[in-house]
Amino acid sequence: MLNTQDKDVHQCDSGWVPVYLNQDKTISLMSIGFLLEKPDDAVVWRGPKKNAMIKQFISDVAWGELDFLIVDTPPGTSDEHISIMDVLRPFSSLGAILITTPQAVSIGDVRRELTFCKKTGLPVIGIVENMSGFLCPHCTECTNIFSKGGGEQLAQHAGVPFLGSVPLDPLLNKCLEQDINFLQEFPKSALFSSINIIVQNILEKTSQHS
Repeated sequence: MLNTQDKDVHQCDSGWVPVYLNQDKTISLMSIGFLLEKPDDAVVWRGPKKNAMIKQFISDVAWGELDFLIVDTPPGTSDEHISIMDVLRPFSSLGAILITTPQAVSIGDVRRELTFCKKTGLPVIGIVENMSGFLCPHCTECTNIFSKGGGEQLAQHAGVPFLGSVPLDPLLNKCLEQDINFLQEFPKSALFSSINIIVQNILEKTSQHS
């Protein structure tokens, strides 16, 4: 999605140099994909090796000064989540943004994530509902294919902030596949408005945590 599949990671005195997405170096990225010999190679590792790599991605990457460090984790409550929390706790305040879709199966997974956050003392910044309706590319009408509102109801039930919803938009998928900055190209779209609301809510919540 970020068009970095051909990038390489280099070494410096401080460790690995992350991949920068622009010349101004305002966004940097690190992924196990950069370390594979072939892009189609599978990473078949047991827990200890995965956890060691997670620690390396935090401590052995020359991140420099960051406004935010965003870690995209798989669904569930696996060892990786605990490892990330343990490594990051000494550095700064932490917070979880939970992503769900309106379906009951996804809501159930996120409900367990909420329990995980509570048991481990991880503050929840809020919940985002993804795939919240389908935006027709012709008439811009939004149709609730997977229903709607499950994420907001879960947030209300759990007593955590609801950050907003993101509808399905074929135009966004096209932009991701063609390396087009959707937010720059379509600032008047309904999807831009939805994403902007979520971003502003996250900035507000994180400023309260810091």
